[in-house]
Amino acid sequence: MSEKAVRVRFAPSPTGPLHMGGVRTALYNYLFAKKNNGTFLIRIEDTDQTRFVEGAQDYIMDALKWCGIMPTEGPGIGGNYGPYVQSERKEMYRPYAEQLVANDKAYYAFDTAEELDKVREQAKEMGMPNWQYNSVTRTSLKNSLTLPADEVQRRLDAGEPYVIRMKMPRNHDVRFEDIIRGWVVVNTNNLDDKVLFKSDGMPTYHLANIVDDHTMEISHVIRGEEWLPSAPLHVLLYEAFGWDCPQFAHLPLLLRPDGNGKLSKRDGDRLGFPVFPTNWTTAEGELYSGYREKGYLPEAFINMLAFLGWNPGTNQELFSLEELEEAFSLERVGKAGAKFDAEKTKWFQQQHLKNTSNEKIASMLIDKIDGKVSMERLVAICGLMKERATFAEDILKEGNYLLERPASYDEQTVAKKWNENANGLMTEWKNILSEIEPFNHENTEAKFKAFIADKGLGIGAVLPLFRLLITGAGMGPSMFEIAAFLGKEEVLERMQIGLEKLG
Repeated sequence: MSEKAVRVRFAPSPTGPLHMGGVRTALYNYLFAKKNNGTFLIRIEDTDQTRFVEGAQDYIMDALKWCGIMPTEGPGIGGNYGPYVQSERKEMYRPYAEQLVANDKAYYAFDTAEELDKVREQAKEMGMPNWQYNSVTRTSLKNSLTLPADEVQRRLDAGEPYVIRMKMPRNHDVRFEDIIRGWVVVNTNNLDDKVLFKSDGMPTYHLANIVDDHTMEISHVIRGEEWLPSAPLHVLLYEAFGWDCPQFAHLPLLLRPDGNGKLSKRDGDRLGFPVFPTNWTTAEGELYSGYREKGYLPEAFINMLAFLGWNPGTNQELFSLEELEEAFSLERVGKAGAKFDAEKTKWFQQQHLKNTSNEKIASMLIDKIDGKVSMERLVAICGLMKERATFAEDILKEGNYLLERPASYDEQTVAKKWNENANGLMTEWKNILSEIEPFNHENTEAKFKAFIADKGLGIGAVLPLFRLLITGAGMGPSMFEIAAFLGKEEVLERMQIGLEKLG
């Protein structure tokens, strides 16, 4: 571990909604910062203005807020290292690019897009489909390494368009240690002379990323595996500037449930589950669903995401955010891609709902019940129903009979259980219920057991009939707790109505 203060960043591009893989990257950065008493910041990387999507930045911030993993520095938050939006830092990048040219680490390239397309086409015709602008091909192209110095100056003075490319050294092994992957070695003969500064006056991702990470004093770069091929260039840029390189950690890919390929933005809804934290509507009005609107708790979503690539080394699966902060380490993040499991995600949701206070669940539901019961009653309903629910709204759907009398009776239970003896049996049980004082679940249960023992009947022959008359359902929580919740008068009235309807 570096002695330098831990500072990590999440650096998304505002090109659309934040994929859950991006949220996981943010989460791991957040957890690493918390574990090491460090700072977690967000930087918006919008150097590619052609892909900018209106509203994407606000979406990213809203999603992180819902997840409970807000950074302490960033746009709209503040901090001593701003601005935190790259387009607002535009003026600072050119001097760094020019410094690389002056130090013979980069060069001006005047080739037009049309000229390069022609070269690529010629290479393809010669059986070289993967042509690159590199240490070999640059010697025959139009750049400051091949043109006379006065010609280069003339072109610059004339305002001729150019890009600045990295002067990739020939046949040099780039070595760096990745916290997750160990030592990575790449030979520069496999790398091209990447553009660092574009003709529109904007830096490319590579230059802006390095300059910003250095000037913002980032100690650890924790990002997705898709950036691993760029890491050797970034290491070379740090060396070219004479700067200390941060420690790298490249996270494993998120895979589709069948393990066949990366879980992409396009998989959302198509495979029957969200891939975004919150709903996103495109400019064309197309809706992509999010976990928040589907009813998932942020705690469950975060717990699920944490396990897509990391494990605590114990059998514990349920973690609060605070427990994740304590347990997390990059050393326990694996290299292999992590398969997303929609059913396991529902399991996390179910477990976290069980662990949520009845009061909190009731506060989530109070606006949906049209004043049918009081807040106090709703809290009690949540206590009765949450063990069997996956989402908070399941409590209202499955436990609607606790809010109002059943309008119908479960057909399967009626067909299976309601026979010629049912009416007489339930009338007898109703008369016993009317005498119970105090009317609580302990007394009701004791009387019920005595009743079926006296009749020589099993629970399965009688209890479903009682449940059917009171709730209209075939299954549910303890009938004695339900009866106690509804009260004697309501129970007796429901039984009378049911007896008359079922005959």
